[in-house]
Amino acid sequence: MAIQKEIWQDHIEGNLFKNNEFLLASTDAGQYVLQGKVVHIPQAGALATIVKNRSSIPATVVQRGDTDVTYTLDEYTTDPILIPNAETFELSYNKRESVLGEYESSLRQTVADNLLIDWCPTGSTGTVIRTTGANTATHLAGTTGTRKKFTVNDLKNAQLQLNKQNIPMEGRYALISADMFQQLTDDMSATQYRDFSAAYDVKDGILGRLFGFNIMMRGGVATYTNDAAPVVNPYGASAAVTDNDGVLCWQVGAVERALGQITFFERIGDPTFYGDVYSVSVRMGARMRRSDAKGIIAIVQAA
Repeated sequence: MAIQKEIWQDHIEGNLFKNNEFLLASTDAGQYVLQGKVVHIPQAGALATIVKNRSSIPATVVQRGDTDVTYTLDEYTTDPILIPNAETFELSYNKRESVLGEYESSLRQTVADNLLIDWCPTGSTGTVIRTTGANTATHLAGTTGTRKKFTVNDLKNAQLQLNKQNIPMEGRYALISADMFQQLTDDMSATQYRDFSAAYDVKDGILGRLFGFNIMMRGGVATYTNDAAPVVNPYGASAAVTDNDGVLCWQVGAVERALGQITFFERIGDPTFYGDVYSVSVRMGARMRRSDAKGIIAIVQAA
């Protein structure tokens, strides 16, 4: 009996953001996905010029130059998995979860890591500020030396940069690695920590609120080079001894995600494996919504 692909595909889609709720704090461009593979967004041109108390007529007629934003979604595929008795697993949600749980977890982690990097600004295209705390031993594997701690004032500085960019106050987020989150809470006063914790919301993955940012945490966020204009490292890159950890701050309107086609593949009754073989393909992509990266701040460790 063939497995119900729709059930498995819906199950994967429904759990894709599990434990990575920060991905939902972005603009969803899923409606612009064509054929499950490409995002195509009509982009309005410059706003009309407004003149107060116009003294010269007729006014100059202008035409708005609209453009298109187009990008291809990345494809993430799992290694094939063997399920000896698929029909029995079809009967129970818990059994499906136990079979695909490990694969889904790995898929979610890989997708989230890659999308984060797509959101990260660099020293040349976005706003990058440095940590300013006391020296502490580096916590990134493969790196050496000391780094400046992440402090409350560093997050306040990120707020200042967004304020100067006239970014809306609502919908601001900060994603922090576990080690840098520890540094931040250590630097808080008792009053700051009490106010911070009042916004705790485990359902949405929010650990607290500080300087207008909804604070979220995960094991790692992104690492940067130690150049004068730091550059985010690509996914899977080996750490250089001088690399630095980073915190990502953004407003929901500044970043974008797009979920495309989810395909479940099957080979029923494979005689070489004495069972049924399955694999999954997910297409997903992300981007900074502005070429100048306004609305996004990276706080990078200083050596």
